[in-house]
Amino acid sequence: MREELNRLTEAQLLRAQKNGREVRYQANDKHPLFSELKSIAKKVLGIDRVIEEIIEQLGDLKMAMIMDDYAEGRDSGIIDLVLVGLIDQRLLAELVAKTEGYIKRKIRTLCLTWDEYNNLAPTLAKRPRLILWEQGETVEKQRLLG
Repeated sequence: MREELNRLTEAQLLRAQKNGREVRYQANDKHPLFSELKSIAKKVLGIDRVIEEIIEQLGDLKMAMIMDDYAEGRDSGIIDLVLVGLIDQRLLAELVAKTEGYIKRKIRTLCLTWDEYNNLAPTLAKRPRLILWEQGETVEKQRLLG
């Protein structure tokens, strides 16, 4: 495993950050192949289907991201999905139940308003995360300002 992580880091697909004896790896979103690899990962996990349905049906979605194990590439069987925006909770529960059956994994969701997300952003930034979808200019402006 370490050899593969070293190879991916040398290829600049991953960034490594040392913290004492621990090394944390994160996808290099500046790499030219990042968007393609992200797309492949979403399809393999089945998350692309979840996000497409959420975007189409759930209201004013600003951002969707995977946190923790799956963001680090570990298949723990539980997908932590954070959704930012004004989300129809009833419809989300229905979509999650359908999708769990399809992908054979548990999905835990956390829905935040934009203000709640901004308040939690420093804490969330310390955890492994993979942004699956962002609402174009709104998120980009907020990122530049915040």
